[in-house]
Amino acid sequence: MTSRREPTLKLASTEESAPPPAHRDARLAPPGAVIARNAGTALDLGLVRAVRANRSAIERRAATIPTRRTVKKEWQAAWLLRAITLMDLTTLSGDDTPGNVRRLCAKAMRPIRPDLEEALDVAQLEIRVGAVCVYHAFVPTAVDALRGSGIPVAAVSTGFPAGLSPLPQRLAEVRASVEAGAEEIDIVITRGHVLTGNWEALYDEVRAFREACGDAHMKTILGTGELATLANVARASTVAMMAGSDFIKTSTGKESTNATLPVSLVMVRAIREYHAQTGFAVGYKPAGGIRAAKTALEYLYLMKEELGDRWLRPDLFRFGASGLLTDIERQLEHFATGRYSAAHRHPMV
Repeated sequence: MTSRREPTLKLASTEESAPPPAHRDARLAPPGAVIARNAGTALDLGLVRAVRANRSAIERRAATIPTRRTVKKEWQAAWLLRAITLMDLTTLSGDDTPGNVRRLCAKAMRPIRPDLEEALDVAQLEIRVGAVCVYHAFVPTAVDALRGSGIPVAAVSTGFPAGLSPLPQRLAEVRASVEAGAEEIDIVITRGHVLTGNWEALYDEVRAFREACGDAHMKTILGTGELATLANVARASTVAMMAGSDFIKTSTGKESTNATLPVSLVMVRAIREYHAQTGFAVGYKPAGGIRAAKTALEYLYLMKEELGDRWLRPDLFRFGASGLLTDIERQLEHFATGRYSAAHRHPMV
């Protein structure tokens, strides 16, 4: 992908900042450098079963995220521009058509209206989304529409969203998506493995998906709204990373409960612990229900505080989003003009 400058981010604290946690002393590669892909590890059942989650403490910490940190004026605009570059712009509807997918791809390549780019003086930044995410059937359409843009196509595979079709069929779907040109695969786990504590089966399943992905990066969807407890979320995150996941992702967007800050805190701390133990940096993708610019900023605060600046780049963080871009554009227009525009001025397709 062609390198391009990214908006500078500055965080204002509403209270005196605490000393940086020790994990930030272990520096990753500099911004823009390639991060070593997670190779996975052997399954350590002792480590997995030792994982605990204190719900009340997690919820208290999560509740502070929107209140401890704020960004204002031009810094808020910069954070919102960065959020656009971190989006997996997604369409996963039963009424998707090739025409809809092509229009979504056009929006992905030019996510901000040209007049708004000019008003913000950001055309030179060449803002693009992180990826376009579609069903397997539309991978060839999206690949063709995005040709030459540097924007990868992500395919949801493995019997999305339930993940209950036979394993050979799910593996074949992964391979077919890769052969069709998808550079990223969003797989779904069998939630029953988590609910019954069958960590060996979960590890073997995710490992098989990783092998089927080949060079395509794999995002593992945990379906956290269906995992019953935060301890299960933490253990499933750990097993998915041990099995070689490049990203762990909250939800399909089809569950009754999708991404939340408490669940995200559990998952990013699992990422932090895995990085401390193995040296591999795993990405994070919250998905489902993130539609407001304010909510997106809260997730960026979380990533900056818990994992540091390096996790604010597309190779380590993505939003699963469809309607989020509309609200971000409206907020950017308010910054540029002092007025909120109607949502229909920022159509997705």
